[in-house]
Amino acid sequence: MEKTIYATPQALKDELRTASILKGGRVVFNVGGNKYRVIMAIDYQRQLGFIRFVGTHAQYDQINAETV
Repeated sequence: MEKTIYATPQALKDELRTASILKGGRVVFNVGGNKYRVIMAIDYQRQLGFIRFVGTHAQYDQINAETV
């Protein structure tokens, strides 16, 4: 992702089809065959991403992905 530019959430989704787009510029990525989840807050204008959560699918189920 460091070398790719995603101008919009839809551009990211078009390339990374398993990503889930949430409110507030957040994206959930499935890792390891959906065993793990990573939540990033992305500022598309500045092309910056902030890791907000890394954990198992079970841990992900216990949080609010839009506020973590």
